[in-house]
Amino acid sequence: MRRDVIVFDIETVVDADAARRLLHLPDLTDSEARDALSDYFLEKTEGRNDFPRQPFHQIVAISYGHLIREPGEQGQEMVIRQLASGGSKASSEKELLEGFLQLIETRAPQLVSFNGRGFDVPVLKYRAMAHGLACPRWFREGDKWNNYDTRYSPTYHCDLLEVLSDFGASARCSMDEVAASLNLPGKLDTSGGEVREMFESGQIDAIRNYCETDVLSTMLIFLRHQLFTGALSTGAYQRASLGIRHYLEGECGERPHLNEYLQAWAE
Repeated sequence: MRRDVIVFDIETVVDADAARRLLHLPDLTDSEARDALSDYFLEKTEGRNDFPRQPFHQIVAISYGHLIREPGEQGQEMVIRQLASGGSKASSEKELLEGFLQLIETRAPQLVSFNGRGFDVPVLKYRAMAHGLACPRWFREGDKWNNYDTRYSPTYHCDLLEVLSDFGASARCSMDEVAASLNLPGKLDTSGGEVREMFESGQIDAIRNYCETDVLSTMLIFLRHQLFTGALSTGAYQRASLGIRHYLEGECGERPHLNEYLQAWAE
């Protein structure tokens, strides 16, 4: 398995410029363009779904947790190195993408996501192409059966939505549902449906904070799955969880949203 593990999540809003181009309505405001694109997809799906397709999502936050696999006396240990959001609240989408793709190019980590294969990764690819960016290592790493685009191998990308549903053989549960069933924190006071309003009112820091708490929930579910599969022993799992607690305790003085998450972590 890869030494570096990047647990990640993105937050997006509709790309108003792309919406205006698709709809041939150049005079719409950003808000009007986003509404119009939702109407377009609602009509296209005959009233079933107004959620825009992946190319039309502008990335406004990329958050990640960096874990390191280390050898222990009785097998593998997992140690948290960092929980952060890429760039700053002033970063452009291109700058956020450049930072994330640089992680791939320099470390070739295992990626861990929740619905990353269905949403986050396609969005990252489309948006990187929109900005004329390149990530050769994504396509050169691994082999035929184990690479970043291999669906059934978690070596380079473990999408927990896929893995936990046995790739669709059982119901695909939301992250919040899985977290609740495992007695782990899920969504706190914010949901993905609020991101557009937060973005349009300039609350970028709040979006980044929300994205980081989603990463934490994904990380804790991943560790529980690693325990279940035997990749982590009971002792290693407990040490990894305790390490994350200690990390949050050390950070929450300057990052109140992490204290809120810590308080919700009842395990």
